[in-house]
Amino acid sequence: MAEIDYTCPLCADTHRDPVTIPCGDTFCLECIKIYWDHSDHLGVYSCPQCQTTFTPRPILRRNAPHIGNPEPQPPPRDPNPFPYFKRDALCDFCTGRRSKAVKSCLVCLAYYCETHIKPHYESTTFKRHKLVDETGHLDRKICPQHEKGLELFCRSDQMCICVLCTVREHRSHNIVSADDERTEKQKILVATQSKVQHIIQDRMKEFQELRHNVEVLKGNAQRAQTDSDKIFNEMQQAVERWHAEITQLIQANLQASMAQAQGYIERLEQEIMELQRRDGELRLILDTEDNIHFLQNFPTLSVPPEPMVPKVLINPEFSFSEITKSVSDMKDHLDDICKKELGIISKRVSDTSVYVLIPRSGERLIAQIKTDFQDPKTRPDFLRYSCKLTFDPNTAYKELVLSDGNRRVTRKRTTQYYPDHPERFDGFCQILCKEPLSGVRHYWEAEWNGEFSIGIAYKSISRKGKNSNSLLGYNDKSWSLLCSDSGYSAWHNKMDKDLPGTPRTSRIGVYLDYAGGSVSFYTVSEAMELIHRFQAKFSEPLFAGFGVGSSVNLCVLEKNFRSYH
Repeated sequence: MAEIDYTCPLCADTHRDPVTIPCGDTFCLECIKIYWDHSDHLGVYSCPQCQTTFTPRPILRRNAPHIGNPEPQPPPRDPNPFPYFKRDALCDFCTGRRSKAVKSCLVCLAYYCETHIKPHYESTTFKRHKLVDETGHLDRKICPQHEKGLELFCRSDQMCICVLCTVREHRSHNIVSADDERTEKQKILVATQSKVQHIIQDRMKEFQELRHNVEVLKGNAQRAQTDSDKIFNEMQQAVERWHAEITQLIQANLQASMAQAQGYIERLEQEIMELQRRDGELRLILDTEDNIHFLQNFPTLSVPPEPMVPKVLINPEFSFSEITKSVSDMKDHLDDICKKELGIISKRVSDTSVYVLIPRSGERLIAQIKTDFQDPKTRPDFLRYSCKLTFDPNTAYKELVLSDGNRRVTRKRTTQYYPDHPERFDGFCQILCKEPLSGVRHYWEAEWNGEFSIGIAYKSISRKGKNSNSLLGYNDKSWSLLCSDSGYSAWHNKMDKDLPGTPRTSRIGVYLDYAGGSVSFYTVSEAMELIHRFQAKFSEPLFAGFGVGSSVNLCVLEKNFRSYH
């Protein structure tokens, strides 16, 4: 039988309260608990032995002892299970039960408790001795060759040495005191620490942004699921309506045919009865022995009867199978459309990465990423990212009137009776859209009359008062393009930039690359001429915003739409 290993890989001691984690490796309960406590900030926990990772943190339970073969009870040991964590050192001068050391002497190379350290403070004999708070690893502070304290540092060999080392091994080397070298190297460590702290801040910000974007991604997926469920329900209702109409058509044709056939049947029955009556008369006259009676009735009975009803045949070309075929064709067409669109969607999803991994250093992968994630060039490229937007009535200025399913807004010179709302602009003739934009790429177009501004804003933009905090593009919470008959200007955080030479257009396209940190404005055409692009690092969801001079219309865009007329 194989020998069971009762040694914990972390503390190299006999298992105490052993626990077996999901990968099968066994550790002391306290050892693995402390080890995983240092991974709480990451949320990913690994096995120190085989490096298998777990998410979430596994629940630890003590292993049940084997009946008939109990676990050996380990002896009491140091409560700190990790050899690479500093242990509590014990005083070298205590007798019997040794007390915890509080200081160590770099001259005596010994540990002292609170009682035995007092002579170092009170006696002049120990005046030149150096005491430090660190109470571990004194053996590393002794020269292994000369058994003297390490007091110097050799810069030539980058190592700590004792005084005797300078005689032979490190003779003529660049030697300084440990204090001087500590001072120089501490400057480097302070600079390194500053960099590390800066990196920590950046990573924490990235962590928050990634977590926010994951939530946005989940929200987008939920909205897509809800929208697809709604559309498929509508499609199902439409199919049921078509089914009802086909059923009604079949029944209407059947009833009309049956009514016509019933008329023919009734006339045929009448003709048969008349013919049967004539046959009876002929039978009687043929059987009579009265010749005079026979000859008198002969002229009437000898005339052949006139047909009362034309012969009725079912038209072989008429068949309800035509309806069945038509319904089958409708199904095939629907299947073809669904397969085609599903193929397009699947390819688009598989070709578009959810995450872009950018290396912290190096250029090769970055160049590849730029190739794989190019900005759209032509209008069909932009339309791949088209989104459906509607104006939010709760944000509309008091002179604005919404129509066309909240896709058109017109400014009236009379006050509209909107209810009070904390999100309503009350100082400028502005309005935001209802749909939040974040996480991915978005594109929309708007047609305008009169001077207007078009842009994006955080939800936290001020809505009250006639000041720069609530004017689109005049604060750090919004970006806008001001459009007028005289030209364009770009605005952000009270900084404006005139854009001369750009031809005027009544239709503006806006392309938002949230993850890439940019929002661009285009003159809409097949080639899409760039008017201006803002670069920014977005920190919260954005909303499309407009300053209305006369009217603004949100254009209905189709992803396969190729003409802007």
